[in-house]
Amino acid sequence: MSNDDKSLAHTRWNFKYHIVFTPKYRRKVIYRQLRKDIGKILRKLCKIKNVEIIEAHATPDHIHMLVQVPSKISISSFIVI
Repeated sequence: MSNDDKSLAHTRWNFKYHIVFTPKYRRKVIYRQLRKDIGKILRKLCKIKNVEIIEAHATPDHIHMLVQVPSKISISSFIVI
Protein backbone atom coordinates (compact mmCIF):
# COMPACT_ATOMS: atom_id res chain seq x y z
CA MET A 1 0.00 0.00 0.00
CA SER A 2 1.18 3.53 -0.65
CA ASN A 3 2.13 5.91 2.15
CA ASP A 4 -0.90 8.16 1.68
CA ASP A 5 -3.41 5.39 2.43
CA LYS A 6 -5.70 6.09 5.38
CA SER A 7 -6.71 3.33 7.75
CA LEU A 8 -9.10 2.24 10.46
CA ALA A 9 -8.96 -0.95 12.51
CA HIS A 10 -9.63 -3.37 9.64
CA THR A 11 -9.68 -1.21 6.52
CA ARG A 12 -7.34 0.84 4.36
CA TRP A 13 -8.47 3.34 1.77
CA ASN A 14 -7.27 6.01 -0.59
CA PHE A 15 -10.35 7.59 -2.21
CA LYS A 16 -9.42 10.63 -4.29
CA TYR A 17 -11.97 12.39 -6.46
CA HIS A 18 -11.65 15.11 -9.08
CA ILE A 19 -14.70 17.36 -8.71
CA VAL A 20 -15.66 20.22 -11.01
CA PHE A 21 -18.23 22.85 -9.99
CA THR A 22 -19.68 25.04 -12.76
CA PRO A 23 -22.17 27.92 -12.76
CA LYS A 24 -25.36 27.53 -14.77
CA TYR A 25 -24.64 27.79 -18.50
CA ARG A 26 -20.95 27.90 -17.54
CA ARG A 27 -21.14 31.68 -17.26
CA LYS A 28 -17.87 33.43 -16.42
CA VAL A 29 -18.89 34.84 -13.04
CA ILE A 30 -16.28 33.50 -10.59
CA TYR A 31 -14.22 36.67 -10.01
CA ARG A 32 -12.80 38.73 -7.16
CA GLN A 33 -14.84 38.54 -3.96
CA LEU A 34 -17.12 35.74 -5.18
CA ARG A 35 -14.04 33.61 -5.87
CA LYS A 36 -12.72 34.25 -2.34
CA ASP A 37 -16.13 33.54 -0.78
CA ILE A 38 -16.55 30.26 -2.67
CA GLY A 39 -13.07 29.20 -1.57
CA LYS A 40 -13.86 29.92 2.09
CA ILE A 41 -17.17 28.05 1.89
CA LEU A 42 -15.64 24.98 0.22
CA ARG A 43 -12.75 24.85 2.73
CA LYS A 44 -15.19 25.13 5.64
CA LEU A 45 -17.45 22.38 4.25
CA CYS A 46 -14.48 20.09 3.71
CA LYS A 47 -13.28 20.71 7.25
CA ILE A 48 -16.74 19.94 8.67
CA LYS A 49 -17.01 16.70 6.67
CA ASN A 50 -13.37 15.70 7.38
CA VAL A 51 -12.47 15.83 3.67
CA GLU A 52 -8.92 16.77 2.69
CA ILE A 53 -8.46 19.19 -0.20
CA ILE A 54 -5.36 18.00 -2.02
CA GLU A 55 -5.51 20.62 -4.74
CA ALA A 56 -8.00 23.23 -5.93
CA HIS A 57 -8.12 25.86 -8.64
CA ALA A 58 -10.76 28.40 -9.64
CA THR A 59 -11.22 29.86 -13.11
CA PRO A 60 -13.91 32.35 -14.21
CA ASP A 61 -16.27 29.57 -15.36
CA HIS A 62 -15.50 26.57 -13.13
CA ILE A 63 -13.71 25.26 -10.03
CA HIS A 64 -11.57 22.12 -9.93
CA MET A 65 -10.98 20.26 -6.67
CA LEU A 66 -8.98 17.11 -5.97
CA VAL A 67 -10.19 15.78 -2.63
CA GLN A 68 -9.57 12.76 -0.45
CA VAL A 69 -12.79 11.52 1.11
CA PRO A 70 -12.91 9.21 4.17
CA SER A 71 -14.36 5.76 3.59
CA LYS A 72 -17.33 6.42 5.89
CA ILE A 73 -18.59 9.24 3.63
CA SER A 74 -20.02 8.46 0.20
CA ILE A 75 -19.05 10.86 -2.54
CA SER A 76 -22.73 11.61 -3.19
CA SER A 77 -23.30 12.68 0.42
CA PHE A 78 -20.23 14.91 0.24
CA ILE A 79 -21.33 16.62 -2.99
CA VAL A 80 -24.85 17.38 -1.70
CA ILE A 81 -24.17 20.66 0.10
